[in-house]
Amino acid sequence: MVVKKDRKGLGRGLSALMADIQPSEGATPAEAAPQGFADRNAPVEQLFPNPDQPRRSFSEDALEELAASIREKGVIQPLIVRPNPRGDGYQIVAGERRWRAAQRAQVHEVPVIVRDFDDTEVLEVAIIENIQRSDLNPIEEAQGYRQLMDRFGHTQEQLATAMGKSRSHIANLMRLLGLPEDVLEMLRDGRLTAGHARALVTTSDPSALARQAVARGLSVREVEKLAKPGQDSGSSGGARSVPEKDADTRALEGDLSAALGMPVAISHDQKTGGGKLIIKYKDLEGLDDLIRRLNAG
Repeated sequence: MVVKKDRKGLGRGLSALMADIQPSEGATPAEAAPQGFADRNAPVEQLFPNPDQPRRSFSEDALEELAASIREKGVIQPLIVRPNPRGDGYQIVAGERRWRAAQRAQVHEVPVIVRDFDDTEVLEVAIIENIQRSDLNPIEEAQGYRQLMDRFGHTQEQLATAMGKSRSHIANLMRLLGLPEDVLEMLRDGRLTAGHARALVTTSDPSALARQAVARGLSVREVEKLAKPGQDSGSSGGARSVPEKDADTRALEGDLSAALGMPVAISHDQKTGGGKLIIKYKDLEGLDDLIRRLNAG
């Protein structure tokens, strides 16, 4: 993991993507029309995919739909490319799906915006483009945000602006990364929704409550009720005498969980002003990562 500690502004890849593609009303940056005009048109045979592109699979149905649109209206949004570091032509930085669909539509040239990105900036833009995919599950999206923050030093506010999302949307998703792996797997395969998972973040045993939610087909509201302090999510019944935390403490727990990618619990004593901060890690690798973060700070 590479963390750039003193980086204050947007990375060049992120800021360039924002400058080149401005969202129209009601559209995400990935769907918006380009600002101004493309630099030029490039023959499709002179464009080459990035071998390090994080996205490996392309839906056949989605490609066919896009190809049909291109046949009718052409390629509306330019591809972002850079001079091919491996030879002639250009390497695709963002827009490989459009390039593939254009070939299916038998379009011989596509509009391109040429940028002189280095390998790190290419990865940055590739991660951003993947986040903007509509078929990402909540964990994939959250992991994309985590990569951008860890690798390039972006803040949640910067990402919210770039992605056309609210800061709370990004913060809430990133809090999910602190859940146990079995709960994350339920999210990945669709057995739980992001709403269910958000209710599980601050529970003492999210795995047990998640299994109960799946087995009983509980709604998000029902899980939220069971997740409240003092409620027993098990089958034995009986309430636990756990004092409910104030809203500020719960918000702070959520922010710390999002920042660390690990569950955080705060026990604060109003009388003495002291308390405990508990950080849970899944394995030794997680502990090493936590120590690196603390040392870097």
